Amino acid sequence: QKIHLKSICLQYQLYLLLNSYFFCLLKNEMGLIIFFLCASVPKTAAGHCKWAEVLKDLEQIKTSKDIDVSLYTANTDEDKECQGPVMRCFFLETEVILQECLIKNCSKTQDVLNIWKNGNASLENNKLNSTAPAKCKECEEYEEKNFTEFIQSFVKVIQKECK
Repeated sequence: QKIHLKSICLQYQLYLLLNSYFFCLLKNEMGLIIFFLCASVPKTAAGHCKWAEVLKDLEQIKTSKDIDVSLYTANTDEDKECQGPVMRCFFLETEVILQECLIKNCSKTQDVLNIWKNGNASLENNKLNSTAPAKCKECEEYEEKNFTEFIQSFVKVIQKECK
């Protein structure tokens, strides 16, 4: 009981301290300038894009010489309603790259694993695993392309999602 009461007292004191500090800042001109600058700064593209981490890792692996696979590569100009299945296709094919890297002990295995983990987490969080409209292609219906072309298309799709 005493610990809980001390915790409440400490929280209240912190509240008073922060509250008075915040209002002191607003009373002077410099504080107001800082407040409005912080409030008006727009988010950067990387800041609001849920795929930013994946994009960074794609940049890391795109020049890899030890990944040599052909992958189903979704079209970058699919309809908006097919974006979920397109993203899912790219991440399914990332799993193929990961398996290839594990077999060949690629230098970029960790980056590929990061793409796969971050992508699957984002897909689950955004419910892109839901049923695709009938007009959307299955992953295996797309043309197989080499690793470089696959990565270029993957980057374009993510950049399109981040706009």
